[in-house]
Amino acid sequence: MGIKLCSLASGSSGNCIYVGGDDGGLLVDCGVSGKEIINNLKNIGVCNTTVKGILVTHEHSDHVRSVGIVSRKLNIPIYANVKTWEGMMNSIGSIKSENIRTFNTGTEFDISGINIKSFSIPHDAADPVGYCFGIKKRKISIATDLGYFSDIVKQNIKGSDLVVLESNHDVEMVKVSRYPYFLKRRILGNSGHLSNEAAGNAAYELLESGVREVLLGHLSKENNFPELAYETVKNVLEEKRVKVGFDIMLNMAPRSGISKCYNLE
Repeated sequence: MGIKLCSLASGSSGNCIYVGGDDGGLLVDCGVSGKEIINNLKNIGVCNTTVKGILVTHEHSDHVRSVGIVSRKLNIPIYANVKTWEGMMNSIGSIKSENIRTFNTGTEFDISGINIKSFSIPHDAADPVGYCFGIKKRKISIATDLGYFSDIVKQNIKGSDLVVLESNHDVEMVKVSRYPYFLKRRILGNSGHLSNEAAGNAAYELLESGVREVLLGHLSKENNFPELAYETVKNVLEEKRVKVGFDIMLNMAPRSGISKCYNLE
């Protein structure tokens, strides 16, 4: 039995990740249209009937835009902590009572043979979380929307076989952007988003913990582009004498569209 991960969309315009095992799979966030999510599931060979639920990281629209739509279409439960439910309830439409599932941040639970653990992340939402997924000895972690690479995040995702890590923006691009000052402060602050350089330093710490594969995601449309994010993270690692492509593998999750599909046996 193995574990599969594929990003269906990742960026400031919308996010959705599929994580699956032999007995079914899950969606992490539904921040793009329901039609796009269903089409992308089909494109990676996943049947709708095998999707057993939606896990929500936090209530911002780029993560919950079609949570309600997908839940209703596939008749599957939505899992989120209480504060996230309170934050998104008015924006996702009517949900069947049996499809409203809550958990306490930090607890572990299982869905379709996949062990799931949530952990707190530093972001300006009600009670935002990242997730670790495990099947047998394989572990995959998702850590995006990070104001900084906190000790809690690091402790939870260390030793993962694969980490989806935020590489949101280039700091100088943010500084010279047309964004108002308050928005620049938010992005660059400790409850905002992880910069390319910070992602590089985080990837190095993850490498030291045993992580050998990183999928960079949640890129800003206005303040980043894939080549810059990749090269910045690569340069940070190489300055620390890490051989990218040998010591650690780096890939990019597209803002719109399907990433590399990982199958870990």
